[in-house]
Amino acid sequence: MSIVGNTDRDRRIRQADRMARVLKVLRLICSRGCWDAEAIADEVEASTRTVMRDLKALEFAGVPVYFDRRSGSYRVRDGFRFPVPNLTEDEIIGQAVASSITEAAGLDAAGGAAPTTQKIGASTSEENRQLLADAQSTVAVLGLQLADHSAHQDVIRTCQRALLKKVQVAGGYRSPYQSATAQLRLNPVRLCLVKNAWYLIAVPLDCDEPRTYRVARFENLAPLDAPAVTPPNFDLQQYLGNAWAVYRGSESHDVKVRFLPEAAKLVTETHWHHTQTVEWQPDGSVLLGFCVDGLEESRNWLMTWAGYVEVIEPEALREMVVEQLRRGIELNRSRC
Repeated sequence: MSIVGNTDRDRRIRQADRMARVLKVLRLICSRGCWDAEAIADEVEASTRTVMRDLKALEFAGVPVYFDRRSGSYRVRDGFRFPVPNLTEDEIIGQAVASSITEAAGLDAAGGAAPTTQKIGASTSEENRQLLADAQSTVAVLGLQLADHSAHQDVIRTCQRALLKKVQVAGGYRSPYQSATAQLRLNPVRLCLVKNAWYLIAVPLDCDEPRTYRVARFENLAPLDAPAVTPPNFDLQQYLGNAWAVYRGSESHDVKVRFLPEAAKLVTETHWHHTQTVEWQPDGSVLLGFCVDGLEESRNWLMTWAGYVEVIEPEALREMVVEQLRRGIELNRSRC
């Protein structure tokens, strides 16, 4: 029985893959640009023979595909349109901006917004199509310094699909704080982009409380047939509390730091934490206040401002910063 089940499953997967490829071919030939069989084959990662079969399938489905000899590309005859929502100009610009933003490495989870933008472009008026193209050309996302997730797209997609289908996941997780890879079975709760990396919040089978896992540390991850059991009425903000980023400490601390005048304007251009307070001083310096759960992550942030910031309170954080600076000096002293 299992062999038959696997065969049926594989057949359905192949059918779904082919349907996705055919739709991608249709989006390409409906969009701007010149797409001959070879160019389409390169884009969809298939042979030209497969592309020709896909084009024939579109014809059978009633899509008026033809080869334009003048441009040397496949086209869909004028007047053919798919149903499309009546989008406003602001909505079209918003979609174009979303498409540009999600092209950035680390933000391109599940393919980003580009496929939806292509569909809209293929089914809307020439005026709106030009607006989409112009809006995308005026927006760029550079230098976000996000964690490199280029090798973890499959893990991100697995997390997304498991969350939508409400099933468990299992895989190997390599923490920098442990010598061996841990084999985990998890009930996924949320997928979050926090600061510069993707994190999966999940409940291990041998635990009642959610834990936070950095996606880039999964060596592999696969969905299971077992339904996920998650905390009822889970509240993400309550779970993260006043963590500086993603890892919440066990104790709450009132933090106050003073930035020198030469850094004051720069540091206040960013809202670093949802509890942040700002007090400008007569000498041009600025006091920033926070209420944070745990000090390690805020210590790491303060180190990026070394030489421009003074820790007023708590004393424990000041000692942590001093110790980190001392270690840095010792590490580099021999090269001075």
